[in-house]
Amino acid sequence: MPDSQRRNVKEYLPENCQKDYDRRMRNAYAMNNYAEANEALQKIFRQLERINPSAARSLEEGLEETLTVHRLGVGAVLRRKLATTNPIESCLSTVQRVARNVKRWREGDQPLRWTATGLLEAEKKSDASKAIKKSYC
Repeated sequence: MPDSQRRNVKEYLPENCQKDYDRRMRNAYAMNNYAEANEALQKIFRQLERINPSAARSLEEGLEETLTVHRLGVGAVLRRKLATTNPIESCLSTVQRVARNVKRWREGDQPLRWTATGLLEAEKKSDASKAIKKSYC
């Protein structure tokens, strides 16, 4: 579960409940089995509905999308890497850095070539791509 989503849920809860629900959400997302993770999160959702409906809606928002990696059977290491937007942000940052060095854009496919160059540079440095290679090799 993305940290931002957990943070959003916690913001709606009374301070004395935040740590417990944060721990329970982390534990649910750490499960390897989709059905078990979904069941645990649905249970948390039902409890949150009674405590704070806004917190429940925040958890429900994107719940299925965040469990996609469970459904696909993605391993724990790669799942952690994919649970954050950091790889995407890092990748885009590298593309911007590479493209920033271009002084004169010409017509044609030059922008695409520079974007591809930036993406290849980002791949070399990416922990996510290393995790993917590790899980399939």
